[in-house]
Amino acid sequence: MISLEAVIEIGSTGIRLTAGEITGLGSWNVIDHSETAVSIGWDVFTTGSVSRETVLQCLRILKRYREQLHTWDIEESHIQVIATSALREARNRDMVLDRIFVKTGFRVRVIDGIEENRLMYIAVLDSLKDQLPRVKQTSSVILEIGGGSTEIMLTSHGKMAAVHSLRLGTVIIEQNMKAMDSSSDVRRFLEEFIGNTGMSLNTEINITHIQTFIALGNEPGIVARTIGTQLNEHLWQVERGAYNDFVDQVQNYSTEECMARFNVSYTEAKALGVGLLAYKLFLNLTGATELLYSDTSIRDGVILSRISVPNAELQQEFFSQIVASARNLGKKYHFDENHANHVRENALKLFDTMRGELGLNDYHRRLLEIVALLHDIGMFIRGSDHHLHSQYIIAHSDIFGLSKEDMAVVSLAARYHRGAVPSQSDEGFSSLSRAERVVVLKLAAIIRVADALDRSHMQTVINFTPELRGDTLVLHMERSQDVNLEKVAIAEKGDLFESIFGYKVLIA
Repeated sequence: MISLEAVIEIGSTGIRLTAGEITGLGSWNVIDHSETAVSIGWDVFTTGSVSRETVLQCLRILKRYREQLHTWDIEESHIQVIATSALREARNRDMVLDRIFVKTGFRVRVIDGIEENRLMYIAVLDSLKDQLPRVKQTSSVILEIGGGSTEIMLTSHGKMAAVHSLRLGTVIIEQNMKAMDSSSDVRRFLEEFIGNTGMSLNTEINITHIQTFIALGNEPGIVARTIGTQLNEHLWQVERGAYNDFVDQVQNYSTEECMARFNVSYTEAKALGVGLLAYKLFLNLTGATELLYSDTSIRDGVILSRISVPNAELQQEFFSQIVASARNLGKKYHFDENHANHVRENALKLFDTMRGELGLNDYHRRLLEIVALLHDIGMFIRGSDHHLHSQYIIAHSDIFGLSKEDMAVVSLAARYHRGAVPSQSDEGFSSLSRAERVVVLKLAAIIRVADALDRSHMQTVINFTPELRGDTLVLHMERSQDVNLEKVAIAEKGDLFESIFGYKVLIA
């Protein structure tokens, strides 16, 4: 059955609409597209708030889009409105969202940078098609420089190495330009910022080994369509040298020349030079000999995530990318990988044995796996109170596929894998919703037991069999295993498990 989906994106430099006709499982065609420039980012990154004039302009655009969608007779439940970095940072965000709802009926979902990355990844994978095997055989970067943020994903042989959402965009660069005396100052600013970013990324993956550079966004799209080779309906290829030469030429064009040569709006033309330069500087940090441009967007990712029928293999592949991202975060901070893997195995065995008693689902099992891998990451800073440092590192990091809410739960569960039990006096814990607090308590309780089973960090407990016997969780050990240390640890750390689940933990 053919159905229709629509997504409206409220970005830093414009409001964009994409409507699609669903033609089959995971396939669709664009039936309508609109884009209108609006200076939300300029307002927010200059004053901190969206101005009254800009709010009124947004309302006019959204009302027009509402009428546009009405002609297609798209059901309300199939229309999504999302907002990215500009509204995310606006001090008057709640007021703006309320005005939009009152005047247009649209409920806007403000997404964070990591959710942007997830949606971007879904869309890019779809656009790569026959190039996908090549991408999975090399290290790659997926880069989008927007008006208010830069989204970066790094993969190593198809596995997620790192994700980042940087506060760098064409609108922010333009603001900095006003305080600079010449174009050489702008170039130096970008070179320093992107060079420092490159050094930071090198702690996660050697970026000079990156062979595949995938770019999204308006600026590289202009280059790709002008001098590139089209590989499929969504993908273009531009040789690195040709791209660099094109960018150098554009630096000499005025805004008016850019408008005339490339048939773009004044807003797009004004950002073109610095945007292209930023992509060039990132490209030249890598070992890629060409740039691949995908004309997909976050809106495509939203539609694809809506229409894709759940598939066990695809879901497992996506989760493997989350785990790979978490594992690479651990490697960045030199975690004890053998211990982390052992605690992960112990935790998952406990979870699967007690699934019916926990009140948790597969989503929570995934979070438990991430907590287990990263619970000791704070050892990088200091051994004493390392659980506090684990919380800090996780809370201030990005993991592909996990939202800020997920990261808060993971960081607090890691915080409470030892030491005091969670309490309302902990501001971070008390700020969570009641449901999230319960999840933290349950995950922390399981991790404490799983961690106690490798007290020596020597993986002494190679195997055990959990058994629920009355009000006791009995952990049957193989006779050849010396578990004296683990018995002491269980006595010390099993209290939270007993308090939360009602089962005393006993090693037999």
